[in-house]
Amino acid sequence: MGEADLPAVLARPLGGVDVAAAERDGPEPVRRSRATLPGERFALNGMGSLEWDLGAGTVVLDEAALEVFDLGPEEFDGTVPGVGLRVPPADGVRLTEIIEGVLAGGGDTYGAYFMVQRRDGRDQWTHTAGRLLRDAAGQPERIVGIVRDATAELAQATLLRKLEAARAQQTTIVQRTTEALSRAVTVDDVTAALTGAGALERLGADGLALGLVEGGTIKIIALSGESLDILSERRFTRLDGSLPLSQAVVTRQARFVTSLSELDGEFPLLSEYLDRIQYDAAAYLPLIAQAKAIGGLVLFYRRRSEFSPEERNLCLGLAGIVAQSLQRALLFDQEREFATGLQAAMLPRRIPEITGGEIAVRYHAAWSGREVGGDWYDVIALPRDRVGVVVGDVQGHDTHAAAIMGQLRIALRAYAGEGHPPSTVLARASRFLAELDTERFATCMYAQVDLETGGIRAVRAGHLGPLIRHTDGRTGWPKVRGGLPLGLATFFEHEEFPETRLDLVPGETLVLCTDGLVEEPGTTITAGMDALAQAVRSGPQGAGPLADHLSDRLWERWGSGDDVALLVLRRAPDPGTHRAPRIHQYVHQADPEGLSEARYALRQALRDWGMPDLADDVELAAGELLVNALLHTDGGAVLTMEVLPEPVRRIRLWVKDRSSVWPRRRSPGEAATTGRGLLLVDALATHWGVESRGDGKAVWCEFDAGDAPRSAG
Repeated sequence: MGEADLPAVLARPLGGVDVAAAERDGPEPVRRSRATLPGERFALNGMGSLEWDLGAGTVVLDEAALEVFDLGPEEFDGTVPGVGLRVPPADGVRLTEIIEGVLAGGGDTYGAYFMVQRRDGRDQWTHTAGRLLRDAAGQPERIVGIVRDATAELAQATLLRKLEAARAQQTTIVQRTTEALSRAVTVDDVTAALTGAGALERLGADGLALGLVEGGTIKIIALSGESLDILSERRFTRLDGSLPLSQAVVTRQARFVTSLSELDGEFPLLSEYLDRIQYDAAAYLPLIAQAKAIGGLVLFYRRRSEFSPEERNLCLGLAGIVAQSLQRALLFDQEREFATGLQAAMLPRRIPEITGGEIAVRYHAAWSGREVGGDWYDVIALPRDRVGVVVGDVQGHDTHAAAIMGQLRIALRAYAGEGHPPSTVLARASRFLAELDTERFATCMYAQVDLETGGIRAVRAGHLGPLIRHTDGRTGWPKVRGGLPLGLATFFEHEEFPETRLDLVPGETLVLCTDGLVEEPGTTITAGMDALAQAVRSGPQGAGPLADHLSDRLWERWGSGDDVALLVLRRAPDPGTHRAPRIHQYVHQADPEGLSEARYALRQALRDWGMPDLADDVELAAGELLVNALLHTDGGAVLTMEVLPEPVRRIRLWVKDRSSVWPRRRSPGEAATTGRGLLLVDALATHWGVESRGDGKAVWCEFDAGDAPRSAG
């Protein structure tokens, strides 16, 4: 037989044979009690011989070889597939490929290890080695070889492989657990790392219970795993050794239990839970840090009958890692509690009640980090029924910043309470900060508000300006002139904090905040300001509900790593009465949208009041008065429209500005493009006039709501 004929012989591998077909179609079985090979004879225990006639396709096995293959004399049919009756298919294919490689490569010998699956269910490692014999022409003729049970030979190697695999698994468990806990900062972070998604798999356990020592008890702070919720009934346990975990903590000795039922007699308190806890084994581990037991850890397992020395060491190692993480977290939480307590003590304990409006404040400490910031807020009762509102931020995020904040807040409150104008209050506060033994500076926004008139005197020291929500829902950032941050202004000898006059009409809302509310990581502060404006527009009317709305929408959205101080002041709305309704509108300078909204509000109000016929005249007159105020003064204007019921029902329109210069009616020529505003008002209204109002003036005009003809004022 030539080499070209061999593939047909080897086409059927040793493993995965159809025994019935082989017995039906194959050659007559050839059996020998002993095979005699040329020049060789084997009689060693566990080793047998084989002879494979490549031409005839028959195989001869001696009795020892039949025993190695676990084949009875009646089972073996003398064929190649018959040899592989108990060889796994994958190993049979591999052996066939090895022999094909010898034939194709012109070699003479081969050797390989493979598996035999014995009838008693045991897997047996087996080794075969052989030689290829050729005829006089050099063509392959026969293969003679040996087979032997190699289980004992490979037992040590198998054990080493298992140990290596277990060691690799343990290393992975330690690495993953260490990595997960390395990111834990607080105790809550530690429990989340031990009970979150994939945590039990990472620990190589099926269940977990974690407890912390508090006084004379151990408090269960984390449970994870099926059926373990019942242990929450014993959330607090005395450290008296009455339960296995408390015993491990008291004695500082780990305990490994391979059958939970064995704890029944020793711990009566545990008896009622054993039938409901669906685990077989458990490791009770004390958590030791700095030579002190700070807690205990229980790892539960299913289908475990023993703890090898390596597994015990792994559990002890995990307990050490958890203990160190918990120790760091406990120290962090203590320092954090102290720092936030100090910070809270520096802030006002209560907010004074105000007449004519409502105020809400919110303060959020940063979510992460041990440090605390120097953000603050304050509400100060001022003479003549005014109120001072302030938010600020001292540079830095540490207890020193919090301490500086407390001193600066008290100083600024004192200067404001003395009745000084806002510019003087900030100048003195800057000087005070510069004289402290610190290199810190602070930003600040301070405003004095008269809720009776709506007048605001605002000053800035390097801080974000205020946001105002108008009665129609629009929001705007009025331009508030500013100076240098407090402390720096004094250092650079530039203690100038120019005031900006604003008006808060009834129903409008003033929002002050520190930059933590508008700084979104990865974006510009402008994007945060736009988000704040949108949240204010969509928020509820009340000061408290709006403050909560902003906290929910922004502070939690940013996941702020910075402190946030928020102050919301709303002036009480003034709708008038049913017989004498009233609306107010503030229009910023150079605000075309505001002019349009004001005209729309007037027309809508007149429709609601049952006087739509006056809408065209009132809207035109209001437009002329507003444009005059916005063009010829340095600020915005307040528009008020009200119904005067006595003695004759009529509409009165007010436009108030901050300028003391009175307007005058002019007589423009035919070619003039300006100067006709008051002429139009005079023609449209029944009366008009000008009055002094505080630090400015108000131009008014009236429209008869009845059928009487209009007369010049």
